[in-house]
Order: sequence, then structure tokens, then C-alpha cells
Amino acid sequence: MRVLAVSSGKGGVGKTSLVVNLALALSEEGEKVVVFDADLGLANVDVMLGISPPLDIRYVLKGEKSLKEILYKTEYNFEIIPASSGSLELTQLNLSQKLLLKAQLEEVLKKQDFVIFDISAGISENVLFFNFLAEERIVIVTPEPTSLADAYALIKVAFKKYKIRDFYLLVNMVKEDKEGKKIYQQLLYVLGKFVPEVKLSYLGALPFDECVGKAIKLQIPFLKLCPLASVSQKLREVALKLRKVSPKGDNQLEVFLEKWMSV
Repeated sequence: MRVLAVSSGKGGVGKTSLVVNLALALSEEGEKVVVFDADLGLANVDVMLGISPPLDIRYVLKGEKSLKEILYKTEYNFEIIPASSGSLELTQLNLSQKLLLKAQLEEVLKKQDFVIFDISAGISENVLFFNFLAEERIVIVTPEPTSLADAYALIKVAFKKYKIRDFYLLVNMVKEDKEGKKIYQQLLYVLGKFVPEVKLSYLGALPFDECVGKAIKLQIPFLKLCPLASVSQKLREVALKLRKVSPKGDNQLEVFLEKWMSV
């Protein structure tokens, strides 16, 4: 099992759309994928897919349902762990809630190839916590200077708080490939100057495409709406690159559960 955290310093960079489509791209290749909506108080994954799961993680934390019972299988052959919207009490898990989830996570997640955390934007404790839990982390940016600045802030704070040293960078909404590489080099330069302990790897760049906006409005993945578009092809290349990357170890689930309990 591989655990990916997808986050961004700034909102509006297309993060949840990319998570949903990445999950679809991986599932199309035969991978078993679960998307964990880790924006626990402001769920977005269900909205992006146009679905209304009858249960969400609140029922698990109240002891009314098991994690297995709230898993929702989408029509795209991947599952989601739904969060809820407007639940302030879920913004920070206490020890008893962690124990409850730990007892059930192993059974659910050991059957998966990929678990993807869709994390809220910013540098809140929840954002840092889920980045810490994951073994692989993708930071989404766009060409906007504010997006780049906020991504740097996220990486810097994650290192200072939890000593997280490894990140992938995925640049969204570029005009051409070289724009993505330029942004990567800019962020790499700043990190090298101020946070040299961090390793940033370039995952790729996705072009701006009006089809993405149409897909979001229609609440379906853009891979389905426009499978031959350049953005879809590039996203599949990202999925292939991730599949080719060797995990750091064979005990990813054990590492994940240990981290879950250590915070």
C-alpha cells in the first residue's frame, strides 16, 4: 500500500480535481485506490463527483458505523472515505478518535494499492498532520506568484514542524511544458537557499484546458469528459510515473499506522 498526500499552499489550484482524476487514472491501470477526503470539515470530493454518500467519517468517530461500512464505491472503480461539511469537531482528532480509526484502518487499507489524501489548502495543523502521515507527498501549484509563495510556506512549515524532507511538485494550468519546469527551478532555488534539507522532485506539468472547468461544472472527471485532451494525457503520464516509483519500504501500512498514533 502506498499513501499519497496531495496538498497546496493556496486554494483554487485544482487540487481536488487532480486527486479525483489521478485516482481514476490509477484505477484504469488496475490499481485498487481509495481517496480519503482529508478536508474533514469541508468535504469536496463528493461534490466534485456529483455524489451524496449516505455515511461519512462522523459516523465512525461516533461509534455508529465501521470504516468499512462508510466506504463508498464510485462508478469510476475507486472508493472514497467521505468527510463531512461544516463539522468543526473534525478539524482536530483526539487520541480516542485516533485509536478508533487505527483499529479499523488496517483491515480497510491493507487491501488497497494506493490511498490518496485530499488535504485542504494552507498550513493548518490538519494539513501538516496528513502530510506527516503519508510517505509520499504531492504539492500542487499554478503559475501564479501567490501559489508559488504559499507552496514554499507549506513545505517550509512542514519541515520545521515534522521534519518532512521529501515532496513532489506538480504544476497545474501551464501554457507550455517549459513553464512548469521554470516554476520548479524557481521553487528549487528558494528551497536550496533557505531550506536545503528538503528534496523536491518534479512530477510534471498539466496544461490549462477549458475542458477541466466544464468537467467540474458537470461533476465528472475530465478524464471521462475529454479523454484525448492534452491535460488528460499528461495526467495519465503523472499516474504512470507514480506507479513506476519504488516505495521506500515494504511495510508502508505499518509505518502509516505507527505515524497515525505518534501525533
